[in-house]
Amino acid sequence: MSRFTPELVKKVALLSRLEFTEAEADAFAGQLSRILDYVDKLSALDTTDVEPTSHALALVNVIRPDQVRPSLTPEQALANAPEHEAQCYRVPPILQEL
Repeated sequence: MSRFTPELVKKVALLSRLEFTEAEADAFAGQLSRILDYVDKLSALDTTDVEPTSHALALVNVIRPDQVRPSLTPEQALANAPEHEAQCYRVPPILQEL
């Protein structure tokens, strides 16, 4: 059952500010439909006795303890910065006023 049409893919692409060719929209429609079909198959499985997990394998945290070590002074850190002000890097704004 095809859930995604090329038109729906184009609509979602427009909302996401993406541009797709006709061939790409057709390909993505098929791929997304197959993904949803697979999710339907997984949803049909009985998982009542399966404990919810966030990962298939147990995760072990391997963080080392913090150690104070010598580091750069603010002046050294800013030495190669094209522009800086009050011990901060100055960068061009990336957001435009609306």
